[in-house]
Amino acid sequence: MERLDGGSTVADPYRGAIVALGNFDGFHRGHQAVVGRAIARARQEGRPAIVATFDPHPVRYFRPDTPPFRLTTLDQRQRLFGEAGADAMLVFTFDAALAGMTARQFAEHLVGPLGAGGVVTGEDFTFGKGREGDVAMLRALGEELGFTAEAVAPVGDGDAVVSSSRIRDLLREGNPRAAAALLTRPFAIRGVVEPGAKLGRELGYPTANLRMGSYLRPRYGIYAVRGHLPDGRMVDGAANLGIRPSIDPPTELLEPYFFDFSGDLYGQVIEVDLIEFLRPEAKFDDMDSLKRQMAEDCDRARAILTAGG
Repeated sequence: MERLDGGSTVADPYRGAIVALGNFDGFHRGHQAVVGRAIARARQEGRPAIVATFDPHPVRYFRPDTPPFRLTTLDQRQRLFGEAGADAMLVFTFDAALAGMTARQFAEHLVGPLGAGGVVTGEDFTFGKGREGDVAMLRALGEELGFTAEAVAPVGDGDAVVSSSRIRDLLREGNPRAAAALLTRPFAIRGVVEPGAKLGRELGYPTANLRMGSYLRPRYGIYAVRGHLPDGRMVDGAANLGIRPSIDPPTELLEPYFFDFSGDLYGQVIEVDLIEFLRPEAKFDDMDSLKRQMAEDCDRARAILTAGG
């Protein structure tokens, strides 16, 4: 699936598209409803289907000191949008120029350089400098400028509206299963495997070390995980997410140990699903105590994942 630049003129094959417009970080059930409606309309009308997102997140632009909070990278979103049936992902670079656009200027950009034939958003979508535009204004501007606009109602799960904020809270609490129910898949961290101190290898548990980057920090601790390897294999494992208080110096990493895998993953991109939180991080007095606990963690993780985790 092609990735398009939201600041450039869209090529002819994608003009007249129905555009799902939002940030879509996490691509949870509510986002899927918006994108699904845009794709359905595109198919009905014989148009391309484009999903538009923003990078960096507007919050990162206006409050650059905000701690990391992303649920998905652009690469992950692109894959998820493609799997949902979109023809292309369009990325708006959220910079001073975009932040300074009025609502009208943004709508004119949608219909001019981007050639949108229709726009689908969530009901809470806002746009334009100072968030002056809402769904009603988008509809009015669409009627004037020549594109359709519709909004999709929020999706609930019986408790509350499904939102990225709820998912972030659940992950910070150490509840990846509840987060996965809202996402429709496990929260996954994707990154390049880096060499480490090789202490895990010395202990008999070689790990694949990933930096957390811009991802939200879930609760630090030990997790049952599932890894997606570059060759397409899925492997079960247990992982430490945090700063490793028993190891000096402390370094924040996700360190999955995959049970039935042997090989070199250094420099390769893998993705790790957080399935279940096992326990918080702990500091051990000696390496023997740490090894005993690691064995117990792996046994528990294996049992959870074998049982259908």
